[in-house]
Amino acid sequence: MWTVILILLVAWAVLSIVGFVFEGLLWLAIIGIVLFVGTLIFGFIRQGVKRKKA
Repeated sequence: MWTVILILLVAWAVLSIVGFVFEGLLWLAIIGIVLFVGTLIFGFIRQGVKRKKA
């Protein structure tokens, strides 16, 4: 599961960087940041649920 989350985090970071490099794609940077933060929160929530079950 962490492998998928890590791959998604890298993808969102790349999208954000591309969005900031090209001024016309600022919307892409914003979406990338939102998805990055969302994926990070999702990963921490999933990890917390796993620890409670164990």
